[in-house]
Amino acid sequence: MKKTLLVLCLLSTSAAFAQYIGGGAASYISSEPQIYQVPSHPAHAGYAPMLQEQSVLASASYSSAQGDRPASDFPQPQAVSLGAFARQVRKEHALLKKSPVVYVNQ
Repeated sequence: MKKTLLVLCLLSTSAAFAQYIGGGAASYISSEPQIYQVPSHPAHAGYAPMLQEQSVLASASYSSAQGDRPASDFPQPQAVSLGAFARQVRKEHALLKKSPVVYVNQ
């Protein structure tokens, strides 16, 4: 099985390499070195005035407000004690459907 897989990989690799090399008349691997030139950008960052704001919303109306609202304006749930929460979770766990089969790995 391993030998068959190795032969299959070799054949598919050689086929892929043949497609890469024989893709056209101008596609060949050149022995000439290709020197990479980093493009130069003479422009640099500078200070400029900010543009006017543009709305990206569908409607043209825009409203804004400032200030803080106290936490008492928002409804807060009552804090549940840790013991009460543990008892509730224990009751829910006892009501869950149990599996009829128990597997033990030895």
